[in-house]
Amino acid sequence: MHKSGFVNIIGNPNVGKSTLMNALVGERLSIITSKAQTTRHRIMGIVNGEDFQIVYSDTPGILKPAYKLQESMMNFVHGAVDDADVILYVTDTVEQSDRSEAIIERVNRSGIPTIVVINKIDLTTPDALNILAQQWQEKMPNAVIIPVSAKEQIGMKGVLDAILERLPEGEPFYPKDTLTDKTLRFFASEIIREKILLNYDKEIPYCCEIEIDTYKEEPTIDRISATIYVARQSQKGIIIGHKGSRLKRVGQQAREDMERFLDKKVFLQLFVKVQDDWRNSERELRRFGYDPQ
Repeated sequence: MHKSGFVNIIGNPNVGKSTLMNALVGERLSIITSKAQTTRHRIMGIVNGEDFQIVYSDTPGILKPAYKLQESMMNFVHGAVDDADVILYVTDTVEQSDRSEAIIERVNRSGIPTIVVINKIDLTTPDALNILAQQWQEKMPNAVIIPVSAKEQIGMKGVLDAILERLPEGEPFYPKDTLTDKTLRFFASEIIREKILLNYDKEIPYCCEIEIDTYKEEPTIDRISATIYVARQSQKGIIIGHKGSRLKRVGQQAREDMERFLDKKVFLQLFVKVQDDWRNSERELRRFGYDPQ
């Protein structure tokens, strides 16, 4: 008997969804920072066993949209509820938010097998965890509750076992050697965006989008040219920094990460351009791979 299905990961920002995804897949596919809205796209990671294939899908954190980009991000979340075989709803031991109430109701109504993963158990006590687990069981009575620490790799086998128990029978959707549905260009752009999230404060990271202009694979080196788009002229100077110092640092960090990811040398060129208010432009959002509808 072979099992195969889509396991979609949803939850509020900053609960460790991407850390959980990477731990389940065994590869660093989703970027991880302490800032909200780190994940903008729906990213798939595929795990194959002798008698199963799990297609994990990491989605943007649940939020109340303030502009068209965030509306598109929430479209990924709603789609993840609709087309899942199993839902992993991720919370943690410290989050305080009611923004996900509508999504929780939608999950409860869906009838889709659901696992509530309480992450970051290394930051709480057993008594507090028991109370939290009971609260989540009341909120989502049909779900199974599993406490974990994705960062410390605690409880991850329990999550895998619970998924396999609920996965439907079926043939694999992807070839056995497939790790993800995304291209190398996508991961190059995500690595650059992660470095911007890590190196800049306030609104700057959320006003940036990356476009890979060229990606040339050679036997011993990949040559990549990318443009960082910002929403206003003033942001361009902040990204570049004094005599290009900040952009140079981002480029160096991104190149080093790409070399680890690809296991080969990388030559990376970065440019910065202004695209006025791209986050509210349906045309620009489509160009960057979002669905503004």
